[in-house]
Amino acid sequence: MFDEKSRRAASLIAFGVCLYAAVMHLDVVIGALSAVINIFFPVLLGLGFAFVLNVPVSGMERMLGRLVERLPKEKRPQPGLVTVVSIVLVLIAIAGVAVMAVTMLVPELIASARTVAPLLAERLPEIERVLAAEGVDVDKLMAWLQPAAGSASRSQGLQGLMNFGLGSIATSVFAAARSTVSVVSSTVFAFVIAVYVLASKRVLGRQVNRMMDAHLAPRHASRIRHVAALATDTYSKFLSGQCLEACILGTLIFIAFSLFRLPYAGLIGFLTAVFAFVPYVGAFASCAIGAFLTLLASPGQAIICVIVYLAVQFVENQFIYPHVVGSSVGLSALWTLIAALVGGKLFGIVGIVFFIPIVAVLYELVRQWTNTRLAERMAAGELSE
Repeated sequence: MFDEKSRRAASLIAFGVCLYAAVMHLDVVIGALSAVINIFFPVLLGLGFAFVLNVPVSGMERMLGRLVERLPKEKRPQPGLVTVVSIVLVLIAIAGVAVMAVTMLVPELIASARTVAPLLAERLPEIERVLAAEGVDVDKLMAWLQPAAGSASRSQGLQGLMNFGLGSIATSVFAAARSTVSVVSSTVFAFVIAVYVLASKRVLGRQVNRMMDAHLAPRHASRIRHVAALATDTYSKFLSGQCLEACILGTLIFIAFSLFRLPYAGLIGFLTAVFAFVPYVGAFASCAIGAFLTLLASPGQAIICVIVYLAVQFVENQFIYPHVVGSSVGLSALWTLIAALVGGKLFGIVGIVFFIPIVAVLYELVRQWTNTRLAERMAAGELSE
C-alpha cells in the first residue's frame, strides 16, 4: 500500500504525463473539447439562461414570500409552488415587455423607413459626388445596383447570375436554413432546460452540496460555495443595476429629444435603452445611429442631436448612475473598461456584457486572498502595521 506522500507523488507524475500529452497533441484536445461543447451546447446554454433568469425569479420569490408569510400556516403553499408561480410571472413579464417593445418599435421603424427612403433618394446625387471625390467608381457601382433596362442589361444580369453560380446560391440558402433551424432548436431546448433548472433549483442545490460534502475536503467545499455565492450576488447586482440604468437613460434621451424637437425621439430612446446593456460600446453605437437618422431627416439638427445626446449621457454618468447603481459590481472605471475590452476581444458583444461581473468576482476573490495573506504575515510578525 502507498502512503499519502507516495500517492501524491504518483498523482503529480500522472498529471504531468497527461499535461505533456495534451500539449503535444493540442489540436486533438481542442477538437475533442469542441465536439463535447457542441454536444452539450443546449445544456450549457440552458444553464446560462437559468443563471440569468434566476435574478428576477429570486426577486419575485422574495416578494411572494412576504405575501405568503401573512397567511395562516395551514393555508401557506409549498415553497415549490411559490417558485413555479414566480417563474410563470417572470416569463409573462418578459413576454409583455417584448410585445410592448415591438408594438412601440415597429410603427416607429415603418414611419422612419417611409421618411428616410425619400430623403435618401433625394440626397443620392450628393452622396454620388462625395463617393466620386473619394475615388469610388460610381458608374460601376450604380450599374451593379440598378442595371439599365433592355435586353443587353438583362443578358448581362443573367450571365452574371450564371457566373455567380446557382448551385452556390442553393448551397448557401440550405446551409443558412440548416443553421437557423439548429440555432432555434438549441435555443428552445435550452429554454426548457432553464425552466426545469429554476423549478428544481432547491433539489439540485441539495444534491450538489451532498456531492461536494461526500467527495471534497470541507475546506474546498466551503471555498466553492463561497465563490458561487459571490458570483450570484455580483451578477444579481450587475443585472439589476444595468436594467435600471437602461430604463433611466432611455427615458432621459426620449425627454431631451422631445424637448429639443429632434426627430425619432421614441426610436432613439428605445435603442439607447437596449444598447445601454453593452457598456461603453453601446453609448457610441446608439449615438451614431441617432445622428445618422437625424442627418437624413433634418441635416441642420444633426449637430444638436449629438450635443444633446452627449450632454444627457454625461449627466447620467456623473450624477444619476453613481447614486442609482453606484459601485454595484465593486469595480473601478479602469477595471470595468479593461473587462469590456478583453471580453469584446474574446467573445464579441456577449463578452463585453458578461466579462464585467466575471472580472468583478475575480477582483473580489483576489482582494480577499490578498487581505488574508497580509493578515497572516502580520500575525506571524513578518510585516508591521
